Amino acid sequence: MTNESSPVVAALNRYLVERARCLAEARRILGLNEVDVVTVLHITRNPGIRPSELRQHLGVTSAGVTTIVDRLVRRDILRREVDLDDRRANHIFAQVDLSVEPWDCLTRFDDAFSAALSGIDVKQQEAVASLLDTATAAAALD
Repeated sequence: MTNESSPVVAALNRYLVERARCLAEARRILGLNEVDVVTVLHITRNPGIRPSELRQHLGVTSAGVTTIVDRLVRRDILRREVDLDDRRANHIFAQVDLSVEPWDCLTRFDDAFSAALSGIDVKQQEAVASLLDTATAAAALD
């Protein structure tokens, strides 16, 4: 069986194409770039994160984090709160609800994929993970 006729490859390609389309449309509607999306998603999953932790996750400079967060705070997407124990520090929170349109498109495909995986047994999940890990390792730049 060639890759072109593999139902797994075809299904994965459909998933990736539709996921990319949904994310691109959400970014366009919301006026966000890819780094903004990664930032919002990470902060949503880690409410109250400190800028230094966000810097590590994004792999940008402190000034870069400040620029990103400032831009998203001005748009009421994020908010900063001063740390009551250390007034020099602050914590960052998302102010958007990722369960409503158009924000839901940022998580819709990953949530649906997780839900689908939860419906199959552990052995099948391990087989899917192994397949994806093998393909990723073969194609990775590192």
